[in-house]
Amino acid sequence: MKTITLNVSDAVYQDFAQEAKRTKRPAAELIRQAMEVFHEERLSRRGSLRDRRPFAAGAPVQPITRDDDILGEMLSGA
Repeated sequence: MKTITLNVSDAVYQDFAQEAKRTKRPAAELIRQAMEVFHEERLSRRGSLRDRRPFAAGAPVQPITRDDDILGEMLSGA
C-alpha cells in the first residue's frame, strides 16, 4: 500500500470525519474506500469495447423503410 498526502477542502474532510465518527471507522479508511469506488467506476472500465456488455437503447422511434437503408450504397462504393 502506498502512503500519500492529500489536500481536501475543510467541508469535504468534515463530512468524512463526521461519517467516520458515526460509523466508528477512521476517516482515512473511508477516503481509501471512496478512492477504490472511483477507481472501479471510472478508471478500471477503460479498455476495449469488446470487453463491455452491449447497452440496450430501447426500441426504434419509427420503423426503418427501404429508403432509409444505405447499406447497399455503402457496400457498392457509390
